Amino acid sequence: MVAVAQYGTIKGNITTTDGQIAEGISVGVAGTSIGASTDAQGRYIINRVKPGVYTLMVQVVGLEPQEQSVTVVAGKTSEANFTLKESALKLQEVVVRAQQSKYKADLPSESLRLSAPLIETPQNIQVVTNDVIKDQQIFDMLEGVSRNVSGVTVQEHWGNYTRMTMRGARVAPFRNGMNVESTWGPLSEDMSFVERIEFVKGPAGFMLANGDPAGFYNVVTKKPTGTTKQEVNFTFGSYNTLRATADLDGSITKDGKLQYRLNLMGQQKDSWRDYEYNNRYSIAPVLKYKFSDKTSLTAEYTYQYSRMSAIGSAYVFSDEGFEDLPRSFTTADPNLEPSDMNDHSAFLLFEHNISDKWKLTAQTSYFDYRQEGSSLWIAGKVLENGDMTRTLNSWDASNKSKFGQLFVNGEVQTGAITHRILGGLDFGDKEYLADWSQYFVLDAEAPFNIYQPIYGQIIPPTVDHSVPLEDRPYVSTLAQKYGAAYVQDELGFWDNKLRLTLAGRYTKLATNQYGAIIKNEKFTPRVGISASVDRNTSVYALYDQAFIPQLGQLSNGGEVKPITGNNLEVGLKKDWFGGRWNSTVSVYQITKNDQLISDPASDPSQNLSLQIGQGQTKGVELDVRGQLTPALNLTMNYAYTDSEITEGMAGSALEVGDKVPGFAKHISNAWLSYKLNKGLLQGAGVSLGYQWQSERYPWTYREDASMQLPDYFRLDGAVSYQLKKISLAVNVNNLLDEYLYSGGAFDFDYDGTLDGYVWQTETPRSYRVSIGYRF
Repeated sequence: MVAVAQYGTIKGNITTTDGQIAEGISVGVAGTSIGASTDAQGRYIINRVKPGVYTLMVQVVGLEPQEQSVTVVAGKTSEANFTLKESALKLQEVVVRAQQSKYKADLPSESLRLSAPLIETPQNIQVVTNDVIKDQQIFDMLEGVSRNVSGVTVQEHWGNYTRMTMRGARVAPFRNGMNVESTWGPLSEDMSFVERIEFVKGPAGFMLANGDPAGFYNVVTKKPTGTTKQEVNFTFGSYNTLRATADLDGSITKDGKLQYRLNLMGQQKDSWRDYEYNNRYSIAPVLKYKFSDKTSLTAEYTYQYSRMSAIGSAYVFSDEGFEDLPRSFTTADPNLEPSDMNDHSAFLLFEHNISDKWKLTAQTSYFDYRQEGSSLWIAGKVLENGDMTRTLNSWDASNKSKFGQLFVNGEVQTGAITHRILGGLDFGDKEYLADWSQYFVLDAEAPFNIYQPIYGQIIPPTVDHSVPLEDRPYVSTLAQKYGAAYVQDELGFWDNKLRLTLAGRYTKLATNQYGAIIKNEKFTPRVGISASVDRNTSVYALYDQAFIPQLGQLSNGGEVKPITGNNLEVGLKKDWFGGRWNSTVSVYQITKNDQLISDPASDPSQNLSLQIGQGQTKGVELDVRGQLTPALNLTMNYAYTDSEITEGMAGSALEVGDKVPGFAKHISNAWLSYKLNKGLLQGAGVSLGYQWQSERYPWTYREDASMQLPDYFRLDGAVSYQLKKISLAVNVNNLLDEYLYSGGAFDFDYDGTLDGYVWQTETPRSYRVSIGYRF
């Protein structure tokens, strides 16, 4: 027998006297420890409140507190809206002085399609907020984002795109709910136009098409808030770093129906390696028109430009072992031409609240990435005396993608059971073209010596970019078209204390892999259960099947099969001290069939792969984030990961029991930020954080102790000061000046024998100074 509902919900919005959204405002229930804060849309939600009459309190330092009486009815949602007795402009001054960094998010972004708070979701979802990004002075996705989520790493990279791993596999990049993954891409997002980054652990095909069992990360871009606020920042630092950003937010019309957001960025940045640089700029305008309180249309465009040194110059080679060369060593040359990237993306988002309980969302997007450049690599061995031969390939590329999404979500009641319904359609069309056919030997006259390098002596090769990429005879094509339909019902029992998720997705797709057309279709079910122990604690269990196409080229020329498999997971989530901080513990087991891994006996610059029969990854993860005290914010995590082959593959040296390459068994990170709220030093802050990894297995792993990576430890710190509208921050990375790197064993002759080493170094001790002004 189903019991009568015992709790209700309070939600609402907070605005200012001039009709603007009030973000980051705390709402508390008098006489209790429960409460919430408003998000970027000015909304808040307080769950699991016992029936009765309560007094809600809104307090902002420097403003008169406000109170409002609200009646909570079991099984119902009560609404309480506030209008602060202050203009948005004045409120900005007050909040900048009084509000602490927000390291914890309570709600997912709307692009994840979930209407439930994160604590009730039967999945491990970790959010890296904009405040964390600012405090750590992260410029783009390649820099330190991974440290804020358990088990996430960024290993070697080409410099133009980010490749993150989690739970033993590469995880797909999403932007605003769109799967924008390609084999090489997209261009790493600059943080100037990013609002938050959501790491969804485990599969999520019920939410978003083609989700890997390991998970994905979703980059959520900044949208108009309706609140007039402007911010500019200037940063300078080590290696000739100069960077300027502007974030302009407000309304164009007096009635607030037409709103805008404009983010601008310009950057010049060299490297600790000579002749290496990455200069960028981006423009990201967004317009939102509110037809009514129920209907809106948002148009967003982002342009990113990047000019960098020859791609691949960060890699170094030796036959003597890792750390054989100084961190400043490079195979780049000042005579080589730069590589240019032009990245365009556009979104159109339509949202309509059909009723208080139901919402319709339609979204379409178009991505157009163009690259003209070259990649630097090696031919043959590095000899004992250090002689080697550098080679250069053309790398002109095009990445075009089109997406469409239509979904509805809402809530219905059948007797005492609540149903949170989600259903929709996903469509995608992705095509990547690349030309590596132009090949040059840079050191044909005399070898290049890694111990006594001489730069500037080569005659720079002429790479022909004049012929349109589509018309070139040796262009390589990787493409994918898919369509998916899905439906999910989250059934809530005993006033939503117990939640059962039942979902399924049918996916049909076709891939073009270097001219081979492969078609697949599959239905994948999902079952999840989540229970609230009390209003601050929940437990969950999840079972999900996976079906993911893979784009790549097998070393044996065979057909690349899609990944199939399943995920089993259980977890515990808890909010502490009135919801100021949160902890999540999860235990999982992922089984994947036909996963692609790098082939150590092939040229990595050609991305040749092996396909294992079956791999299994097991792990435990812990994440803690939020405000421990009014002055102390923390993000801390630990992950244990073990990934090994459970079924072998023909023609490979990898056997059952071998580790699946590309993970670290133990990972722990922390970032602690302390800011004074009162006294003579009010506004001053200090931060300290570390990154630690142990038992690292590189992408070209073999059971050879001399070719394994050492443990990794990095210490970073910062000091800051906030004086009304002005902010100052100094960040120092790698405080201990450790020689840090990632890499792996290498096969110089591509004959199956690992006889060398390849790695990339990280920055030595370096600093960044940022000055900001809000108006």
